[in-house]
Amino acid sequence: MTRVDLAAQDPASLDALGALNSQIDAAASAAGLDLLTLELLKVRVSQVNGCASCLRLHTREALKLGESPVRLALVATWRECQYFSPVEEAAFTVAESVSRISDGPMSDALYDEVATVLTDEQHSALAWAAISINAWNRVALTSKWPVAPESPPAEDD
Repeated sequence: MTRVDLAAQDPASLDALGALNSQIDAAASAAGLDLLTLELLKVRVSQVNGCASCLRLHTREALKLGESPVRLALVATWRECQYFSPVEEAAFTVAESVSRISDGPMSDALYDEVATVLTDEQHSALAWAAISINAWNRVALTSKWPVAPESPPAEDD
């Protein structure tokens, strides 16, 4: 059985999600956040949700922005290493809180800790970015977007 590709079935809704992304990127930039921080957040959310399609896309985007393969490999274990800035760690905290909604809202203590690093505008932009990538993850996973190498895998893939 072939699954319904939500993007193909309702491209106007996909376009609306794309417009939301553009607004979030603008708000993040206005709040002083860089695009790489947003890409790392998208990588982390896609890891949490197990979305290979979005994980591949945002890993590639992060690499284009100059991210190192080592830091990308360590995003999943960001709490156990010292590779990430306080802003990036706060972004991961916000991302996980938004993505793991069944765990309940971020605790007041953790919220206060994040507030020592992020402005309200930055926190809001990061939360919206996490909300948006969660929606994209759900579109990709529901539609079962294929994730395969464009060519035979190289030795290092």
